Amino acid sequence: MRTYLLLALILLSCGGNRGPTILNVSYDPTRELYRDYATLFDNHWKTKTGQSISINQSHGGSGKQARSVIEGLEADVVTLALAYDIDSIARHGLIDSKWRTRLPGNSAPYTSTIVFLVRAKNQKKILQWADLIRPDVSIIAPNPKTSGAARWAYMAAWGQEYLRSKDKAKSEAFVKQMYANVPILDSGARASLTTFVERGMGDVLLAWENEAFLALKEEPNAFEIVYPSISILAEPPVALVDKNVDRNQHRAIAEEYLTYLYSDEAQNLIAKHYYRPYNSKILAKHAATFKSIQLFRLEEVSESWDEAQKLHFDSNGIFDRIMKENRKPR
Repeated sequence: MRTYLLLALILLSCGGNRGPTILNVSYDPTRELYRDYATLFDNHWKTKTGQSISINQSHGGSGKQARSVIEGLEADVVTLALAYDIDSIARHGLIDSKWRTRLPGNSAPYTSTIVFLVRAKNQKKILQWADLIRPDVSIIAPNPKTSGAARWAYMAAWGQEYLRSKDKAKSEAFVKQMYANVPILDSGARASLTTFVERGMGDVLLAWENEAFLALKEEPNAFEIVYPSISILAEPPVALVDKNVDRNQHRAIAEEYLTYLYSDEAQNLIAKHYYRPYNSKILAKHAATFKSIQLFRLEEVSESWDEAQKLHFDSNGIFDRIMKENRKPR
């Protein structure tokens, strides 16, 4: 009896300062970032409250993750690839429609861009977007129907042509030619990285900047990063899932979890994982890492993500049309 009582007291003392468990539903390439951020935030929370917390993570293609939350995955926070996916959750009543105004930078604590990851020595001399429509170039890219990275990559390709030509027909022709060179569309950015790196498919990967750095870090002699002269400014946002945090009584800790992403400690961690920090001073500290190139915003080539989704990615949109045309026998 004394043994059982002692064990109960030990368990009680171990669990007495344990806080709640929260769930961050995120997109593919953020696994390593949010794993390390969980440790950083847990230390911050313990210092502030005396409690230790648990943070669970779920990762996948951004669009697919948004649908999972809509269908019942109990996320406390979402850290997704693009605002459209969070707006989709908001339209189902789970997130306040004014979520962008809650945090600086339209609730995007870091930015990124789309770059080219090529094999060592870049034997096919892939340097600019125009090289991606050459018939001798094989491209690996994820599927815009499920992946936020893929939608950013598509809009980068579309947008750079539109800014050059000011002609939507030429922009459509460009992305049609580009996707004719894509032999496989994976569901998410990390899956495409695996296809390119581990399976050895393709001459070039359309990649998040941070994913390209990850591949280079793991195999520095196998790959090179190519920056085209222009690309898109990707702004992956974060938000509370209001309905879930209120039901689970997690609002205070979930708010702190997102707010702390803007702290100097977190911003330096963000840079360490090759995302461009929101804090301009910390970004400047890492100027040697992040090449300065011309970056355009989505709004320069489309009214909004809602408009881009309807025009390009909804059923029977431009992406469906060009893929259907590309599948026709030649």
